[in-house]
Amino acid sequence: METTQMRPVSETARNSKLQKFFIDQLEDIYWAEQKLVKTLPKLEEAASSNDLKQAFNSHLQETKNHVSRLEKIFDMIGEPAQAKKCHAMAGITEEGEEIIDETEEHTAQRDTGLIFAGQKAEHYEIASYGGLVQLAKTLGYTNVAEVLSVTLAEEKKADSTLTRIAEGGINDQAAAEPEEE
Repeated sequence: METTQMRPVSETARNSKLQKFFIDQLEDIYWAEQKLVKTLPKLEEAASSNDLKQAFNSHLQETKNHVSRLEKIFDMIGEPAQAKKCHAMAGITEEGEEIIDETEEHTAQRDTGLIFAGQKAEHYEIASYGGLVQLAKTLGYTNVAEVLSVTLAEEKKADSTLTRIAEGGINDQAAAEPEEE
């Protein structure tokens, strides 16, 4: 597929504060996706449930594609692909590491915590991609909005998968695990 450099609706829009904000948010989610590429294997390794392990592994492959798509988007708008630290995702992934450190291996409690951490990441991404789709449309980047919408749909699906796994018994199993004294 040939990438074509796109321009916003007007020269004014291209030089607007909104354009700058859009690029800043692309750089933010680009960093977040790269961080998740490093974090998802840790979550997969820490999980006990085969379904949860598979969900993290599957989403890792999607996340690698998200990174590639973002690089394509930067190219489409004629900007260099640069990452800017996403403090929100840094905090969310740090919480995930704390859950691993503070829960016992091979427990449903840990799996519940990992699902919780995964859903926090997914909800942040859903909010980010949803906002980016709207900004892309406002700026006249119709093709960019379409690409971002594909990623948004995948993030929503990943969130639904985690919910299904939680409701499929892991939360009930965690509720039945006795608290250690």
